[in-house]
Amino acid sequence: MRAIIPAAGFGTRLKPHTFSLPKVLLNVGGKPILGHIIDKLLSEQITKATFVVGYLGEKIVEYVNNEYPELEASFVTQEIALGLGHAIHMAVPTFDHDEIFIILGDTIFDVNIHSVFEKKISSLGVKTVDDPSRFGVAVCENDKIVKLIEKPQEPISKLALVGLYYIRNSKLLVESLNELFEKEIKTRGEYQLTDALQLMIDKGEEFSTFQVDGWYDCGKSETLLSTNKYILQTKGTNRNVKGSTIIDPVYISDSAVVLDSVIGPFTTISEHCVVKESIIKNSILSPSSQVEKSMLDNSIIGMNAIIKGNYKKLNAGDSSEIEFY
Repeated sequence: MRAIIPAAGFGTRLKPHTFSLPKVLLNVGGKPILGHIIDKLLSEQITKATFVVGYLGEKIVEYVNNEYPELEASFVTQEIALGLGHAIHMAVPTFDHDEIFIILGDTIFDVNIHSVFEKKISSLGVKTVDDPSRFGVAVCENDKIVKLIEKPQEPISKLALVGLYYIRNSKLLVESLNELFEKEIKTRGEYQLTDALQLMIDKGEEFSTFQVDGWYDCGKSETLLSTNKYILQTKGTNRNVKGSTIIDPVYISDSAVVLDSVIGPFTTISEHCVVKESIIKNSILSPSSQVEKSMLDNSIIGMNAIIKGNYKKLNAGDSSEIEFY
């Protein structure tokens, strides 16, 4: 099986952090978003993956090759964002007629995907939502998908597609993607994956759904922090630091220095951070950042940023230097 991971987005809603880092490499719960996804794939013995990169894509290539040498990784570049269908179409030359598992690069999920693969039927991850107008949705009859609609204006279904797509028939997926481009089939001006999947259904491919209750979007600051909270509840380090008070759950890197501070709950202190005489909770400190004599809550601090003074909430990008008097 090959995983396809679209990771070309600009991350506009996560500025200023995405000025210098693609959003899939933002740290959450002690490692980049993309690292959590790859760990999940490897745990399921999925060792082949194609990454669709764009903005700052060279940093994704470097991260994957350095951190996951055991992964058989391919990279394709999506220079112009023309929709998710376009992104997957860019990856077609790397397909090898195996099953395909598509995962959006800015989403962390908690679901037993092994049980999904065992059913041997194409299947899409869904979550019941109150407002389906922001998602692609699935309409089902007799436990099978009969129609897929991208961002419906009418509430035809509350089963939102959450960015997990298991495709058994990769050959038919390629044919359907090609048809999108040959016939210029677009929705809201873009080539949508849901339209290609609908073509597959029209041609006889059976699709089921699987429920994804543990679905954590990392597309904006508040959801990044809530995802950080979830991860720490399940994978926190619970590290003790002499001379400081640690309120679990937290992640504190072994290379971080914490002195005379109160850390937690729900706080990530990444590699090579330095924290002195501070109180930090519900926050993420990216690698090599420094915080001194500050009080932070619901904050995200970028790489190499330096924060000094007394403040309660901050969204500081990479290499910032902020002092409060």
